[in-house]
Parts: sequence; structure tokens; C-alpha cells
Amino acid sequence: MFYLLHGDDEFTNREHLKKLRLQGDFEYNQDTFNGGEVDPGTIIATCNTLPFLAEQRLVVVEGLPKKRRGESPVSTSADEGATTQVSPETGTGGKGGKTKKGKKSGKGSTETRAGFEKGLTEYISHLPDSVVLIVLVDELLEASNPLVKAASEHGKVVQSTLPRGAALVSWIKKRAQSIGVSINEEAAALLANYIGNQLRLLANELDKIATYVGDGGTITVDDVRLLSAQVQEARIFDLTDALAQRNQKQALTILHDLLADGEPPIRLISTIITQVRALLLVKELSQKGMRAAQIATTIGIAPFVAEKAARQVGKFTPAQLEHAYRQLLATDAALKRSRMTPEMALDLLVVSFGTG
Repeated sequence: MFYLLHGDDEFTNREHLKKLRLQGDFEYNQDTFNGGEVDPGTIIATCNTLPFLAEQRLVVVEGLPKKRRGESPVSTSADEGATTQVSPETGTGGKGGKTKKGKKSGKGSTETRAGFEKGLTEYISHLPDSVVLIVLVDELLEASNPLVKAASEHGKVVQSTLPRGAALVSWIKKRAQSIGVSINEEAAALLANYIGNQLRLLANELDKIATYVGDGGTITVDDVRLLSAQVQEARIFDLTDALAQRNQKQALTILHDLLADGEPPIRLISTIITQVRALLLVKELSQKGMRAAQIATTIGIAPFVAEKAARQVGKFTPAQLEHAYRQLLATDAALKRSRMTPEMALDLLVVSFGTG
């Protein structure tokens, strides 16, 4: 059996892979290859190896070779001439009859993507009953892709794309049901709005809140606000957004809502300090021409945090951010020394934020 799992939803791709692993009695007959580091000959030779003390062998190929600049999605004659021809029966071939060795190091395969896909698709129709071959690709492949065609004809295609809008809220509800709880519409919308379609993060948050409400319980907005650190951090980003827009009324409303929800003032200040520090770093790196994804990797923050920060930094000059950072540190010190009430300290911070 051949399965092709593809699409931009890496979480669901791996959920499908996990289920397929559990469906068979593979025992120790499981092999996983990085598609960017191995050639088709090695995969085919492994597929043709009979399983030991089990009915089937599982072979998983994660990813495909990176497309080279100017490479066509369809193999050209030049590609065919450069690619070793592999025998479906033996996994051997090529010039002089030598078997190509799979690349196990991080140096990457010498195969073009077109050559790699061609080598696999020519073999799939000869796949023995003793093997289950799964190719997992975290990108959406076109219907004309040879692997998609081969899977449609000789196996199964499972396409997973990231849900958005109403589909994301529906996904959250179904995920909650699958772990034995329910979630009301408002709570599901809150998670969708603040976490977005980061499905792995959403699943982790739902697991945590489900443990709190118990089997058969219903997750409410109050539960989400109480237990989801991600949502609270995102709400504090809304506060920073309001401050950046000099919208004191909205900032004070968000601030008092957070305090009413039981957010400790010291932790609130600490989170805002962390966010403003991130804004300073993002401002510096964006001025050097870095994009949000590069910035996230460089300073070790989540991609969605980098994207939000990148949208905010344009509303501040570097001097304003530095002044705001000093204000936050002073407010933090005042709170710890009990020189004023938390509400007064935070209200004063909102009124004077970013000025000077």
C-alpha cells in the first residue's frame, strides 16, 4: 500500500502518520528516511527487503529534495541522464550496475526533485504486498505532480490544509470532542482569534484545559482565560497594540479586563516588559532587512509573536521604545517596593507610555 500525505498542515499530516503506524503489526520493521538525504534506490531496496517475523514492513519518507533554481516540476531529459535508473525488482541499476547509496548525512541528496519523484513513481506500481510505503510532504503538491498521480492510481492521497476562519473554529470543536470534552462557541472563537491556526499549539492548549474541566465537561471563555497562557499573552499584545496606537481608552479597558480576570500585576508588567524588549530587537533586526521568520529564529521567539511585533514596531521610533522600556522597569520596581497600588501604577504607565 502506498500513502501520500501532503499539505501545509504539518500537525494533521503527522496525526495521520501516527494512525497509520498503529494500524499495522510492523514490530521492528520500520524505516524512516529524510527525502532530502536519500536516493530512490535506497528506498526501493529497503521496500524490497522482506520483513522479519512480521507480515509487513513500514517505510516512511519525510520530505522531498529541495527544488533547484530553475528546476521544472517535470523531469527533463538532462535530469534523466543524470539520474541513476533503478530497477523496481532489485533497487539496483545505474551505470555499471552499481547500487546508489542513500545519503545519511546532513549534506543532502544529489538527486533533483524531479529525478527523485520519477524514481519513486516508476517503482510504486511494483510495490510488494509486504511493504507499506508512506511519503509525507509538508507542502501542497499540485494535482499534476507524479507522486499525486501515482498515489491516486495505486494507493491513497491524504491532503491536509490549514483551516481558517469558521473552519478553524469547527476544527477546535471537533478536537475538543475527540478528547472527551465540549467547548462553547465563544471559547472556541477566543482560541481561534488569539492562537490562530497553529494546530499543534491549539491541541496542547485544549489538552491542558480538558484536564481542568474533566471528562464530559464544557470549556468556557473563563476556562480559556484562566488556563491558556498563549491567549493571555496575546491579549497583552492587544494592550501593547492599543498603547502603540496611543489609544489610552482602549488600553485602560484591556488592562482592567486582564486585572479583573485575575492576571497578577507583577506578571502583567513582566510580560509587557518581555514584549517591549522583543519590539526593540525586532525594530533593530527589521531595519537590517530581516523578515519576521528570520527574526523569530534569530531571537528565539514564536513566529506569530515576531509577526505581531513586526506590525507594531512601525508605530514607534527606537527612542520611544527605549523610553517605554525604562518606564516599564521603573513601574516594575515601584510595584515590588509597594510604593503605590498596582492599579494606580499600571494606569499611570498607560497614560504616559511611549511619551518623552
